[in-house]
Amino acid sequence: MSSLLVASATQVQVEQTFTNQDLKLPIALATPPDGSKRLFLVQQAGKITILPADRSSSEETTFLDLTSRPLIKKDFEEGLLGLAFHPNFSENRKFYIYYTLQEPKHTVISEMQVSSSSPSKADPSTERVLLRIAQPYWNHNSGNLLFGPDGLLYIAVGDGGKSNDVRRFAQNPFAYNGKILRIDPDTRSGNRPYGLPEDNPFLDQEGWHPEIFALGLRNPWGICFHPETNELWCADVGQNQFEEINIIKNGGNYGWSFHEGFHPKTVRQDEPPEKMTFIDPIHEYGRTEGLSITGGFHYRGNKLPKLKGHYLYADWGFGSIWALNYQNGRKTENTRIYLRNEAQLSFRPTAIVEDGEGEVLILSHDHKIYTISPSS
Repeated sequence: MSSLLVASATQVQVEQTFTNQDLKLPIALATPPDGSKRLFLVQQAGKITILPADRSSSEETTFLDLTSRPLIKKDFEEGLLGLAFHPNFSENRKFYIYYTLQEPKHTVISEMQVSSSSPSKADPSTERVLLRIAQPYWNHNSGNLLFGPDGLLYIAVGDGGKSNDVRRFAQNPFAYNGKILRIDPDTRSGNRPYGLPEDNPFLDQEGWHPEIFALGLRNPWGICFHPETNELWCADVGQNQFEEINIIKNGGNYGWSFHEGFHPKTVRQDEPPEKMTFIDPIHEYGRTEGLSITGGFHYRGNKLPKLKGHYLYADWGFGSIWALNYQNGRKTENTRIYLRNEAQLSFRPTAIVEDGEGEVLILSHDHKIYTISPSS
């Protein structure tokens, strides 16, 4: 029987779904653009499984298994972290994964193909490594990747870890860390195994990695494109004081670690260079509301009509869920729609994603998947 989480002063109830699946740290989910509405679940320990159409089923379909690789040394932020399907997946069977490896620590972004003999199996022999990024510490790997409306691959990378941006990577133009990258896996630029989009903002600037699309981020934990405006939204995990939500612009600098949220000098006490301009977030919250933001998506399903168009996000530490209404450059509403109580401390959202019908699924650090519905 599914467990039901109902908290006081809340607009929705949170209920476990896929109750008979044996999961290990679900962290991301993707639906291929092939009309199948299949749900491919990324489990941080190293597997991608296809969730059954019958949510009460115990059937497990393993799409990809990387558990034999040395993915994780410290079991928290390392591992298999992201998945994105190529926009022409139906024709080329290509998909992309984001994972970490050890000794030395680094991030790998790879392309693979589905097996020609089975649409439910990846073919690891087709792996083509696109990019490797050095990671000095175990945390702040991010792991989000997705294709944009422009058909290009966006890759979110954390600042390298530890605390206080100790390596000063987020503002370093010759570091991939603390950035959102943008590449074209269908073309080639020079000896790179991918192409560099012509409008990447730092393409021709000496001393800059040309893959950089935006910078000044700490640990992006949830990126999505607005379904109507095509804006790139990014939830960025804060340090000691503030969590934030940003709209990412081409060439934008979001301030870390000179700024945290709207606030300068919460971490670095030195002044940024005079010509450096930072873009403020559209929303922040402090430690009385949570301690680690989990980004989501703009809801367009039918079960929660009052939330249509709202951006849904959560807090991993407090287990709260919010709905943010942001229209025409202005925040009109930010409502906490769910508040975890003391009996529900294991509910820790790692991702808020949509299923094939546009409804909400919440992946949680307690090895479970939840859905939400209106409170009765």
